[in-house]
Amino acid sequence: MAEEKPIGEITHYYGGIGVAIVKFNKAIKRGETIAIRGSHTDFTQKIDSMQYNHKEIDKAEEGQEVGIKVEEKARENDKVYSA
Repeated sequence: MAEEKPIGEITHYYGGIGVAIVKFNKAIKRGETIAIRGSHTDFTQKIDSMQYNHKEIDKAEEGQEVGIKVEEKARENDKVYSA
């Protein structure tokens, strides 16, 4: 089985509002399920809210940094995978 490749990385986390800034290296749509993993992080969730420049969007393009509402604490440099 091939090793799973990340589709993005957390570049910043805003704990007060529970939002992670993710730089995606592949296009992703709202409603998709992702897994966020790092040395202290491991959870899976559906993308319910995704924003770019403080506006709600339905799709993040490859290379775009977007904010997503996360259900648990995430950390900078955590990797994001398709789940």
